[in-house]
Amino acid sequence: MTTEQIILFSLFGGVFAMLLWGRFRYDLVAFSALLIGVVLQVVPTSEAFSGFGHPATIIVALVLVVSAGLVRSGAVFMITRSFVDSTRSLGSHIAFMGGIGAVLSAFMNNVAALALLMPVDVQAANKAGRAARLSLMPLSFCTILGGMVTLIGTPPNIIIASFRQDKLGESFGMFDFAPVGGIVAAAGVAFVALAGWRLIPGAKGEGALAEVRKTAQDYVAQLTVPDGSKLIGQRLFDLYDDAEKNDVAIIGLTRDGARKYGLQRNTVLQAGDAIVLEAQPEALDEFRAALSLEFTDKDEQERIGIASEGLSVIEAVVPETARIVGKTARRLGLAWRRRAVLLGISRQGRSITREVRQTVVQPGDILLILTPEGDETAVSDWLGVLPLADRGLVVTDYKKVWLAIGIFVAAVALAALGLVYLPVALGCVVVAYVLFGILPVAEIYDHIEWPVVVLLGSMIPLGAALDAAGGTALIANSLVGFGEGWPTWALLTLLMLVTMTLSDVLNNTATAIVAAPVAVQMAESVNANPDPFLMAVAIAASCAFLTPIGHKNNTLILGPGGYTFNDYWRMGLPLEILVVALSVPCILVFWPL
Repeated sequence: MTTEQIILFSLFGGVFAMLLWGRFRYDLVAFSALLIGVVLQVVPTSEAFSGFGHPATIIVALVLVVSAGLVRSGAVFMITRSFVDSTRSLGSHIAFMGGIGAVLSAFMNNVAALALLMPVDVQAANKAGRAARLSLMPLSFCTILGGMVTLIGTPPNIIIASFRQDKLGESFGMFDFAPVGGIVAAAGVAFVALAGWRLIPGAKGEGALAEVRKTAQDYVAQLTVPDGSKLIGQRLFDLYDDAEKNDVAIIGLTRDGARKYGLQRNTVLQAGDAIVLEAQPEALDEFRAALSLEFTDKDEQERIGIASEGLSVIEAVVPETARIVGKTARRLGLAWRRRAVLLGISRQGRSITREVRQTVVQPGDILLILTPEGDETAVSDWLGVLPLADRGLVVTDYKKVWLAIGIFVAAVALAALGLVYLPVALGCVVVAYVLFGILPVAEIYDHIEWPVVVLLGSMIPLGAALDAAGGTALIANSLVGFGEGWPTWALLTLLMLVTMTLSDVLNNTATAIVAAPVAVQMAESVNANPDPFLMAVAIAASCAFLTPIGHKNNTLILGPGGYTFNDYWRMGLPLEILVVALSVPCILVFWPL
């Protein structure tokens, strides 16, 4: 080996060792390695930060922002609420949730898809009286599998496509991954739903979220029936099924500013009626979106002038010194003074019998407050209340759901047809989401996972330097030498196994960066088409099912599911064997050698 190769291999070895150790965050490790490479002159100074402008880095960042817009618009919730039913058997529930997760992951970042569906899955488990750990791991695996179907579903696909563009002059298209990835994903979801979940060890508890649910208090809140609502003329009792499905309890009705006596089950709804509910904030927003209700009446919306702005929801506890103690929200003038709305009150052990905004606030109450985006601190400071830890509560703007979907579908279609460069198409989606008020401009950068951006931006120049120094050719020749005399399909299998093993203990993005040039070198050494080798790396880099550290989705469920490090391989190992056994012949069919 040359001195340059030794330095680069040492840098990669150091990065992998530090990632396995886990003492320092992966973005800091990768960026430090890049700087060392520049100082030691194995990475050209002119190329030091080229990775931050690389299409793969830009696409990953834009996909996260687009995913946030789809969530904020209610597009994803509109899909999930139609399928989630806590009365289904566990296998059926996993099949439905896993299928939805796989489809969503194909068109949005798979980490964002899991983050969206995980609370829904936990809620369904709570209703069904079963441990959430039995369905969370299958859901995580399904979202990972679904990301293999399209170019934008997972970062490894983006990296492989960009590498093909650099080396062969043409990138993989949006759906080039679908023939192999779709078959593998479908088979993987079927395995997880039919047999995989049975391999998960039973648990004594449900993990961290169980304690959260036990201590969380519901809010007494109200939602208004707007003019022209489809609910007008229906009895309040007719809403009970939707309320139960969304984990909301209907406890009464307010009309003309006065709380009516009793449950009012048979009362016919009118425009302007306020339905009184007990619910958690997330469930309250889901129920509102499902039935197209409003947070407040039309006159108050116009008076406070926030209907067209971005909205935020805050939770705050009321100390004895708060301005609002002993007063009602209406008497204090919360709406016209601060353009905010009191949505609900949580008062443990005491009933609330009046209209929420006419209820006298007491010390110890927890308030749920709707504010214009960016005014959260000003409103809480003025009230003298203490905000609770941010739970990431957002207000779904269901009126723009089809607009959000239409913009996204149009951009994906144009990119798939080759009419618009994918990063440009995704950038146009982000701009459109901001212009149409689907995603507040202040939130754009909050949704980008900057550590991933730094990781990509740092590893791409290191990978390019290793390739230019002949390091990837050395690895490829070693693998070919190990498999000397083997048929090409066996070399393809060997490449998948090595890549998959790396992905289980390292970040899948870093694995794809290292393995992509090795795949091309292996193909060239046996005079084969590089496409099946690149496709093998794309599939293998995404399949990190043995540990909680190989993929962020597996890390995300570790605490809520109450899993241990050794729980993953029980379902993950047979799934990885299935992936290899199925993907190799599929690759050979759709991408001939």
